[in-house]
Amino acid sequence: MRKMLLRRPAAGKALVVSALLALAVPGIAYANTVGVTVKTPGATAGPGSAFSEISTNAACSSGLISGGGINQAIGTGTSSNGNKINGTSPSPDGSTEYTGSTGVVGTDVAYWLGIGGSGGAVNASFSSTPYALCFTSNLINHTQVVMNKIAGPTTSGTVGLVTASCPANTRLIGGGARITPASVGSLKPIASFPTFNDSAHGFGQKAAADGENNPDSWTAVGWNGGGGNSNNTTYAYAICSGNNINVSGATVKVRHGEVSGPTAATSGQTVTVGCGGNDGKLVSGGAAISGGNVTTTNFTGPGSVGDHLNGSYPSNSGGTPVSDGTTTAAYWTAVTHTGGVSSPGTYSDAWALCADDGV
Repeated sequence: MRKMLLRRPAAGKALVVSALLALAVPGIAYANTVGVTVKTPGATAGPGSAFSEISTNAACSSGLISGGGINQAIGTGTSSNGNKINGTSPSPDGSTEYTGSTGVVGTDVAYWLGIGGSGGAVNASFSSTPYALCFTSNLINHTQVVMNKIAGPTTSGTVGLVTASCPANTRLIGGGARITPASVGSLKPIASFPTFNDSAHGFGQKAAADGENNPDSWTAVGWNGGGGNSNNTTYAYAICSGNNINVSGATVKVRHGEVSGPTAATSGQTVTVGCGGNDGKLVSGGAAISGGNVTTTNFTGPGSVGDHLNGSYPSNSGGTPVSDGTTTAAYWTAVTHTGGVSSPGTYSDAWALCADDGV
């Protein structure tokens, strides 16, 4: 009996010591306070005519955007080749676009635009659905938008690559892409992805690879299918944490996946990646149709000038878009499509950004 009485206090002491250690050791007692709610108003029909675009938006009534996406309905047959993404980008009010001077263009933005464009063919099935990822964090309570732009591409089969970088001592949490004008139906953004403003990543020409931490920049790539225009412009947007926030303990992890295709004419491909249990919360994502190996070589265009994006959005593991109000989205899906001719050597890519604020 005496031995049993002696053992009980020893066990109790061990529990107390363990509890104290849990409080004392950095990281053990911390919980990630990042939260994300996906908002989407549903689909907007159109465009209904060739060489035009429609703009729609998703809004955060609470929280700030960390990123956003778009998904399109395209119908069937050869006319399905005509629907394309023209923009997936932030807005201060749901309609105004950041297309003027470069640099920090907005703070605490709460709207995301989904802009659908058309080439030379349309059908009644065309529509675009925007998604806003509404972000909250006990640490990152302010955000800022950085925009950069480049003239072009103006000639067939060429890319216009531009990178927007976050200010020093901030964290990239998302990004977007846009091209103008809509009247050039062969012009479209074919890539929107996280990267680093360093020589190892070609100062934005190579995308962030799976498992890399804390990218600081966002790249957009415009692709011209043949319609020359001296006013063609490609825009990149980086969504960054606000200034004067100590983000040294916050981590943003990249998840990336690449699959072959689409290669046949008038066909599509889908690729989905997700945040693992220790990665943090999904806060944004990106997509590309490319010549492949985008994390190890400078970006190259896909196999055909008609190739384009039809989706970049938060989803479930099977690639289905999440519904309005979802708070548990953990995956990002990219949807790509060819034009009316085959596209050899083409690949599709998706990125997910997963955030842990360390609070």
